[in-house]
Amino acid sequence: MTEKPDGNVCIPEERGQFVLERLQSTLNRAYRNVPFHQQRFQRKGIDPSEIQSLRDVQRLPFTTRKHLSENYPYGLFAVPLRDIVRIHTAPGTRSNPTVSGYTRQDLQIWENMVATALQSSGVTPDDILQISLDPGLDTWGRDYQSGAESLGASVIPNTLLSIEKQLMVMRDYKPSALVTTPSYAYQLATHLETKGVHPEDFNLKKLILVGEPADPAQRDLLEAKLHVRTSQHFGLSEVPGPALAYECENRSCLHVNDDHFLPEIIDPSTNESLPAGEVGELVLTTLTTRAFPLIRFRTGDMARILAEACDCDCRLVRIEWRPERNDRLIRIRGVKVHRQQILAGIETALGMTPQQYCLFENRYRGKTYLEIWIAVDDSLFSDEIKMLEDRMKTVRDQVQEDTGVPVIVRLKESASIIACKFV
Repeated sequence: MTEKPDGNVCIPEERGQFVLERLQSTLNRAYRNVPFHQQRFQRKGIDPSEIQSLRDVQRLPFTTRKHLSENYPYGLFAVPLRDIVRIHTAPGTRSNPTVSGYTRQDLQIWENMVATALQSSGVTPDDILQISLDPGLDTWGRDYQSGAESLGASVIPNTLLSIEKQLMVMRDYKPSALVTTPSYAYQLATHLETKGVHPEDFNLKKLILVGEPADPAQRDLLEAKLHVRTSQHFGLSEVPGPALAYECENRSCLHVNDDHFLPEIIDPSTNESLPAGEVGELVLTTLTTRAFPLIRFRTGDMARILAEACDCDCRLVRIEWRPERNDRLIRIRGVKVHRQQILAGIETALGMTPQQYCLFENRYRGKTYLEIWIAVDDSLFSDEIKMLEDRMKTVRDQVQEDTGVPVIVRLKESASIIACKFV
């Protein structure tokens, strides 16, 4: 049997009380120690003691990335700073990043979760694991390093290298497993093909895809081009970290670690709960996080809960992760960037707000970029082409620094911006 409050929370009945107790502990800690949560509970007339079943979670207010930015830097911490041993930042909704903290206990829990996800992807102490992630996912690189080392695997830590240097490491160090994004894996595969290098020249056997969903066709292509077996992990920088959901050996779904996170699916237009099987926005509540508890965090990711049990022995909640989103974030090489943050970077670089602009993901020579089109108007017009080029380079550098993703900036006529379907 499964408890299904309006169908949106699927926790095995025998575990329901265990999960409820963890939820109540999180709510009490957040209410006592985080003024933001306390004030919002009080405005809705809710006392944590009134949450007596998992069904009651629907009474609680949502948390969004906007709230995280508004409480920058430490406004959502539930423990004193002296208890924080690590601080992470992620892109926010505008100029302020989101800041999350970890206690020692949080780090230990996260290390165990990442290790479990890696084991489910077939990583063992006999493996050499290479990590290759963009600067926007640097913190994930550290988490994967800790999780793999706790398994006894050898680790080549995440380091920003050119693609040629990454391939040199793959050839000479002979890693058997690689953690990267689907976009970068595709770039590697394309580069090998262009150079006429055969994947059998490497020892790579396992490809762990993170940061963005890869559909079956994309995975088939990567497996054919790189001669690997792929698996997928799901994570959030705000919750905070990678591998809170992962595939088992069947690779038919993602198992959410519901010992530590309570998942829900809501209709993003009505905010009402959706039954298992229906696609909606994934909402997560932390159950064990001490430093940075989040209550009904709207991820923006679209998913659906799968009610049927998996053929494997794992009995965690199962979800299907969908490629579409329900927010204004653009996913570039696994890094989620808010449009408002990109605009803030453009404004900083130009000293003004462009009248017309367009933002979208694009792929050029096998590499995925955030592409920015800015219309040339009177405010930008200059007879000096070099001056315009310098201004666009300033925009590129500023946005890259703010977001941690590669950027291309192009000047376009107004008509091109208007016609851009990505506006």
